[in-house]
Amino acid sequence: MTELAAPTTSSVDLVDLVDLVDLVDLRQAVSGPVWDPGDVGLVAEIAGFNLAPVHEPVGVVGATDAHDVAAAVRWARARDLGVAVIATGHADFSHRGTLIVSTKRLDRCDVDPATRTVRVGAGVKWARVIEAAAPHGLTGVSGSSTDVGVVGFCTGGGIGPMIRRFGLGADRVRSIQVVTGEGEIREVGRGDVLFDAMLGGKDAAGIVVEMTVELVEVSRFYGGAIFYDAVDAPAVLHAWRDWQAGLGENTTTSIAILRMPDLEAAPPSLRGRTVVHLRVWHLGPEIEGLEVLAPMRRIATPIVDMVDELPSPAIDAVHCDPTDPMPSWITGAYLREITRETIDTVLEVAGPQRELPVIIVELRQTGGRALRGTQGVAARAPYGVGVIAPMVPELAGIVPTVGLGLVDALAPWSTGTVPANYASPETIRARPGACWDDDGRARLAAVVARTDPDAVLGGRRLGLR
Repeated sequence: MTELAAPTTSSVDLVDLVDLVDLVDLRQAVSGPVWDPGDVGLVAEIAGFNLAPVHEPVGVVGATDAHDVAAAVRWARARDLGVAVIATGHADFSHRGTLIVSTKRLDRCDVDPATRTVRVGAGVKWARVIEAAAPHGLTGVSGSSTDVGVVGFCTGGGIGPMIRRFGLGADRVRSIQVVTGEGEIREVGRGDVLFDAMLGGKDAAGIVVEMTVELVEVSRFYGGAIFYDAVDAPAVLHAWRDWQAGLGENTTTSIAILRMPDLEAAPPSLRGRTVVHLRVWHLGPEIEGLEVLAPMRRIATPIVDMVDELPSPAIDAVHCDPTDPMPSWITGAYLREITRETIDTVLEVAGPQRELPVIIVELRQTGGRALRGTQGVAARAPYGVGVIAPMVPELAGIVPTVGLGLVDALAPWSTGTVPANYASPETIRARPGACWDDDGRARLAAVVARTDPDAVLGGRRLGLR
């Protein structure tokens, strides 16, 4: 399998990896559009939310159905080429010397209120699902941003603001239509080893075309964000650590030291400041939520308090993630526990007094029902740490070193695993195979050996091979 690790000198060199006749053959094999590196439309087709990756593929297929995906995989496999997948484009990976399959056109979104499920194509974002489900009193177990694709979220495990009540996103998947590394189309469900391998295994064992996901009965929640001044960081973080330990599973919370960029899109009261960002989601009436959150409201005077009773489609108000594309980089780790020493370490290495090229250093609850889930191969733990940084060219040489260093500082409390959706290329190089615990890695590797024997798909990129 050919996948180049460094940029080639020109798009002409990439075209030379395959005979031009082969690109004609590829166009004849699929119904969707095909771009070669010289085509004007290629850049727009593979552009995503994360502007940092630099893609230099041998070609791009705009898949319109499972048969297009299967044909693209068979074409690449016959030529000893790797296949990469792009949908919403939030990942950190640059794809060079591979065939890219764009799943943006796989846009099926069928909500079934009777079974409380939705069947989605690989190009569908959570925002569309939640909008379609809301009239039925249902919602999806989404991530911190509904701009993220359903499939990418669930195949990476799926950590979100409802995790302690409803588990990982992967726990809600019922069935998957998948194309293997041999170009075979399969529909798999609970009890199938390939089904488990897809949930937490990203694209190592196959490429998801469609997925059936359970919805949950939530029409309103109490939650949102509270922002505190940087000077209150020690008091707020220590209070959060004590407070979160006593919460029931109807509440999920996280907290971050946020270095708000000096951008016009930022709220004026937060713009260009370092603040503490408390996030909370509570399933229950407002009067109950007020009581739950009262201890944190007493700790310090907020700069902004945006917590309220909200409709389920307003879930983005919890994390307030950016909505405009930007160059970014992410890393993280799972934690066994958060002690007072953990908080002291976070304040020492990432506190407001530090000049750091990062935007967010966060601690998240990731346990509750998620710890009781058995579906998939994703690692699980009660807590997680995440680091998000701007991956602009002038910082590209130092951001990964700083980010990995921040996570390494919390090694005494780490499980040694990394959520797959937090695994940047540098994370994987530093910790090969860390996206799974020993059991999950072994199960995934066994499936991948059968479904992708020629290493066409993402196993190598994810540190599995």
